[in-house]
Amino acid sequence: MLVQVVGCSHHGTAIGVRERLAFSAEQTREALDHWRRIFPRVEAVLLSTCNRVELYSATDGQDEPAFDQVASFMARFHGIEPEEVIEHLYQYSDEAAVQHLFTVASSLDSMVLGEPQILAQVKDAYQLAVQHDNAGPLMHAAFQAALRVARRVAGETAIHQRRVSIPSVAVADFARQVFERFDDKEVLVIGAGEMAEETLRYLQDEGARQIAVVNWHFERAVELAARWHGRAVPWDDLSQALAAADLVVSTTGAGKPIVVLEQFAAIEALRFERPLFILDLAVPRDFDPAIGGRPDVYLYSIDDLQAACQRNRLHRDKELPAAMHIIEQETARFMGELHHRAIAPVIEQLRLGWQRPKEDEVQRLLNKLPELDDHSRDEIRRSFDRLVNKLLHPPLESLRDESRKGVPRGLLDALARLFKLKD
Repeated sequence: MLVQVVGCSHHGTAIGVRERLAFSAEQTREALDHWRRIFPRVEAVLLSTCNRVELYSATDGQDEPAFDQVASFMARFHGIEPEEVIEHLYQYSDEAAVQHLFTVASSLDSMVLGEPQILAQVKDAYQLAVQHDNAGPLMHAAFQAALRVARRVAGETAIHQRRVSIPSVAVADFARQVFERFDDKEVLVIGAGEMAEETLRYLQDEGARQIAVVNWHFERAVELAARWHGRAVPWDDLSQALAAADLVVSTTGAGKPIVVLEQFAAIEALRFERPLFILDLAVPRDFDPAIGGRPDVYLYSIDDLQAACQRNRLHRDKELPAAMHIIEQETARFMGELHHRAIAPVIEQLRLGWQRPKEDEVQRLLNKLPELDDHSRDEIRRSFDRLVNKLLHPPLESLRDESRKGVPRGLLDALARLFKLKD
């Protein structure tokens, strides 16, 4: 095995499981450091978003981690027994893992087909692994190829022509069910990351004008609010901001709910039965799910968007064949390069192993024929080169043919024994 991915996503794993396995940016750094101590020879990239948690690993065959080991690593980092989550995890290896990575980076595996944020998230996950010395030659090749494939899909298909994201679907399909207009609504955004800004973009397009931003780091709230003509609110004033809000979008990276049911009860008393729409886009969730059962509260999590996102996907499915054709082309190309890379040392050893005796024999012959001119000497050298190339052609051609199907371990071992090659 060269490349492997173990993880879970919105396709088959509920948010309740995904949020238990989710990694914050700081946890990702800690996990990468811990991984390097356990598997020092295994490259790794950890991708954790609101829709997926995936650990990509790569090795040249030494200390290769099994599925159970990776699953246990992910679970135990969060203090979870592996048996509690292992049934929710999938595994892809080699070609299937590469194709999955390319599909994810190209936003073809996203909840909203063609949403623009995943490519940046993949790039950030890769760069973080680079910074922590977890990415080596295999991960460099795989993720750089994934970024190239994503750009090709975006440029050669209409998947990305109309800007679509989870926030756009949430506003159009959910918030519109509660509010006919947004220009007279108090909008509260909790968090100041990319998802928060993306949501603000769509809300302002829909007419929202009264915007408040709350963030743990107040200076980031100030920066985001200034870009969207809103106002920043200190974190300590979150309860008052919730009491005043009509529509709340929460996108923090907190490891547990920032608003629990008991806390909301005090806020609820100040609202005088005004409807409250809460779009909780965080994983783990920012709002206690029990809050959704309160009167006049419309609480939606990331998983509640599934049906709306499926309708969006149906409109874009006509572009999928062309996009998937690109994925398949690029996967085959990458695997061919990867397999060729694996056999390249053997090819080099074969050539070098035959080079020395060839040179010795040429020199021995030329020493016996001192009367030859330079042209004749060059002709003899070329003849020996042609002979060696012809003799090497069958084993090298067999290697290249077999490498198209995968790394030909049996053939490599046979050639190593036959020609006494080094490891």
